Amino acid sequence: MTPITEVAGRRLALSNLDKVIHPATGTTKGEILHYYAVAAPAILPHLRHRPASFLRYPDGPNGQVFFTKNPPPGTPEWVRTAPVPRSDDPGARQIVVDDLPTLVWAANLVTEFHTPQWRADAPGLADRLVLDLDPGAPAGLAECCEVALWLRERLAGDGLDAYAKTSGAKGLHLLVPLAPTPSREVSAYARALAVAGEAALPGLVLHRMTRALRPGKVFVDHSQNAAAKTTATPYTLRARREPTVSAPVTWEEVERRGPLVFRLGDMPARLERHGDLLAPLTDPGAGGRLP
Repeated sequence: MTPITEVAGRRLALSNLDKVIHPATGTTKGEILHYYAVAAPAILPHLRHRPASFLRYPDGPNGQVFFTKNPPPGTPEWVRTAPVPRSDDPGARQIVVDDLPTLVWAANLVTEFHTPQWRADAPGLADRLVLDLDPGAPAGLAECCEVALWLRERLAGDGLDAYAKTSGAKGLHLLVPLAPTPSREVSAYARALAVAGEAALPGLVLHRMTRALRPGKVFVDHSQNAAAKTTATPYTLRARREPTVSAPVTWEEVERRGPLVFRLGDMPARLERHGDLLAPLTDPGAGGRLP
């Protein structure tokens, strides 16, 4: 029998709570739901007001993994959706995870949360910039940290503050709060940063996703600033054998060059110690302006 749980006044049917989702650690769906309930004060500000895309892995990372933007069948009527302009579907809508009941309902689907760099009320007007640092073996997190530190200084020279988080996979994400700026302008600036990084660190940085050039280098993926693209939301679990989290990190941790891998069980203590290291991203007054 599927248990019914009340979350902030909403009745939710939570299913298969004993099902193992992350096989390397035996992490169950119930533990995943508990994580999101505990992490809600940190993750919700980064989800709120943004159309969410879901990378679902209901049978774990070794089962079917699929990306979905449309509200799934059976979405409760109280779950907020927002119109999202798409060339192939002018009437498209996506879920906006604004509150704890919606977060727990969506987590029950077993999903990674992904969000664009703009809010649902201002599509295509970015309030953050993102750079995805993706290492090609044998490069790893240490090399990503080196590139992140260079980019931090480069951004500071333009009057912009950068914040870091793990991708939850093998790399790092850099995020910069912005005053609302058209996505096309942010994309152009981000690409220029990646090109400048390759010029300054030619043995380490790539600005193009050219597979033959990837070994031993860090690809600075600037493409996620395009209005149609999304990035893993801070604090989301990732669809991997272990329940790794896309976790904010301090610049002191980046300077130490790792290890920077955080799992579901690490996050309560980190949140207790640091709070939300990415809080400036949700502060409307913290956004910088592109040069």
